[in-house]
Amino acid sequence: MNFKLILVLILVGLAVTFIAQNAQVAELRFLVWTLAMSQALLLFMVLAIGLLTGWVLHAWVTHRRRQRRAHDEASNKARVS
Repeated sequence: MNFKLILVLILVGLAVTFIAQNAQVAELRFLVWTLAMSQALLLFMVLAIGLLTGWVLHAWVTHRRRQRRAHDEASNKARVS
């Protein structure tokens, strides 16, 4: 069998097991809002928000570094000329 197929099947099996074991309702309270949802869905949402935040921050830092390098290179060229 293909390695990727085996890996995907294992991950799907782990996800199904995780969802089955965390199906109870969890209540989330923030200030005046209250939200009730399955614990597994809540954990997946927190994971997704964390991944998205990390991705956006990494992209922003990379963009700033490229801007700084371009600015430094332009300054060095101006000094040499």
